[in-house]
Amino acid sequence: MSKRDYYEVLGISKDASADEIKKAYRKAAVLHHPDKEGGDESKFKEVSEAYEVLKDSQKRQRYDQFGHAGVGGASGGSSAGGNPFEGFGGYGSQTVDFGDIFGQFFGGGSRQQAPQRGRDVEVSLQLTFEEAVFGVEEKITLDMDDECEHCHGTTVEPGHSMQTCPTCKGAGQVGRVMNTIFGQIQQNVTCETCGGRGKVPEKVCTVCRGKGTQRRKRDITLKVPAGIDDGATIRLSGHGEALGGGQKGDLYVNIRVKAHKHFTREGDIILSEEHISMIDAALGTEIDVETVDGQIRMKIPAGTQSGTDFKLSGHGVPQIRSDKRGPHIVSIIVDTPTKLSKKQKEILAEF
Repeated sequence: MSKRDYYEVLGISKDASADEIKKAYRKAAVLHHPDKEGGDESKFKEVSEAYEVLKDSQKRQRYDQFGHAGVGGASGGSSAGGNPFEGFGGYGSQTVDFGDIFGQFFGGGSRQQAPQRGRDVEVSLQLTFEEAVFGVEEKITLDMDDECEHCHGTTVEPGHSMQTCPTCKGAGQVGRVMNTIFGQIQQNVTCETCGGRGKVPEKVCTVCRGKGTQRRKRDITLKVPAGIDDGATIRLSGHGEALGGGQKGDLYVNIRVKAHKHFTREGDIILSEEHISMIDAALGTEIDVETVDGQIRMKIPAGTQSGTDFKLSGHGVPQIRSDKRGPHIVSIIVDTPTKLSKKQKEILAEF
């Protein structure tokens, strides 16, 4: 079945102005909205599709030149992709936002209840420097609403079933007639009996009394990946609070890493300092360097200047989702003596 001409759908001429297109859509949308008594969903979609194309100057130009093929068969959703009542007001002495009123009266054009979901939970976990570098498995204990162990969150007593809500007849919503500036309009609201689910327990759970949840402590084992940094957040989907008849929320674990006594970190690089004497710097030496992997013997060549950096490859922080590790950078600080005897000063002067 071929589509009707968009200008014909809105009842306007092909040289209609943008304001005329907008006014024609407002009138047709109010007349045909499916939530209004006597409305027609198919006609509402048709006028919405027409308005979606003709309100856009570029789409309208392509439509005028190539017809429906030029706009790729624009879909006719329940929304015209914008506020058709923008800038339209002046009712009595008040300025009225018809876009908001339209959504309020018609319930936004939605006939289905959005899926319900439990509350998200946020906790903090403090790690040592080494735990952040190498990863760790931690047990987190939470006190929260969890799934009822008796009915498993269904809210219905085991051995019984869910039945159609007697109030909304399974629709999840009930109609309410309101007197508005458009006349009598039916507004759909969430059914209070079933909370929008469309079903109610034949017999409510005797443990949770139909709530579907119980307040209790819950232990969660968290595997912290190697290389995680301070300020990172780990999300565990479905490990938040439960909600009867709905999905569980998520658990967000905020990572805090304690400062280390000797090390600092920049991404996957570990930084530290080692002090040597002026004589060792001049003549060269070997020192034991502390790393996260234990002590490593490192050679200091003769003539090393204070502030010189040495790189220990592969002794830094592991890269997340990789088997590579960054380096450990050791900065050498040459200690200059501050108290010298007369003889020491003479020897240095002679040197």
